Amino acid sequence: MKKITVPDIIDMKRQGRKIPVLTAYSCPIARILDQAGIPIIMVGDSLGMVEVGYDTTLPVTMDEMIYHTRAVVKGRKRALVVGDMPFLSYQVGLDEARRNAGRFIKEGGAEAVKVEGGVRMAEVIRAIVDMDVPVMGHIGLTPQSIHRKGGYRVQGTTEEERRVILQDAKTVEEAGAFSVVIECVPPDLAGEITQILSIPTIGIGAGPHTDGQVLVINDLIGLNGEEKTPRFVKRYANIGKLIASSVEEYIKDVTEGRFPADEHCYRTQR
Repeated sequence: MKKITVPDIIDMKRQGRKIPVLTAYSCPIARILDQAGIPIIMVGDSLGMVEVGYDTTLPVTMDEMIYHTRAVVKGRKRALVVGDMPFLSYQVGLDEARRNAGRFIKEGGAEAVKVEGGVRMAEVIRAIVDMDVPVMGHIGLTPQSIHRKGGYRVQGTTEEERRVILQDAKTVEEAGAFSVVIECVPPDLAGEITQILSIPTIGIGAGPHTDGQVLVINDLIGLNGEEKTPRFVKRYANIGKLIASSVEEYIKDVTEGRFPADEHCYRTQR
């Protein structure tokens, strides 16, 4: 099966083919997603919330991102792997941004990086692209800006916000990004951006009119317990409940002496 590359993703938009994207944080999950045919695996800084238990993505470090990216790369053969640049890995200067983007490629094995922000991050995107590292942009709701934006709320609901987000989208493309994530904006705005841009748009909470969609794998398969999921999430399975029932059965088998049974024991050869 052919390896997916950045030009392949760009061609998918030109051909009118939708682009499914999922996050992964481990080798086994990455292997499953890859074998199922997902074209892009994103190692999101969302791992801080869904895997580590942080309240926001802000505490996630470069070392944590590289560790998980390396694990994901080990599990995939075909998918394009995008590493999510964590907070403070690119905001403090262009040299630092270049160095950390390079670490994702050199140490993590990623083939592209994602940078949050539009007009504010244009120079950062250009600097990283100029060193031949592909960049995926991210506009709309940008979780690393949660304190400035007043929480996780829908963006682009006023005329001024729409104007800013549209300018962010155009700037991200002009800066050289090969695609852009649009998070938590009204569907008509996401559709307008998708029509304006020549690069693929990947929506999350942005309606059906983008070129692709991304979800956090833990949300999709029900690994976040019974917590309320965001409105834009469709849960396709409840693996958490299956794991819990399996563990309960294991506990019962051990405590009641049914495991290990004879078939689980080694024999002495005589």
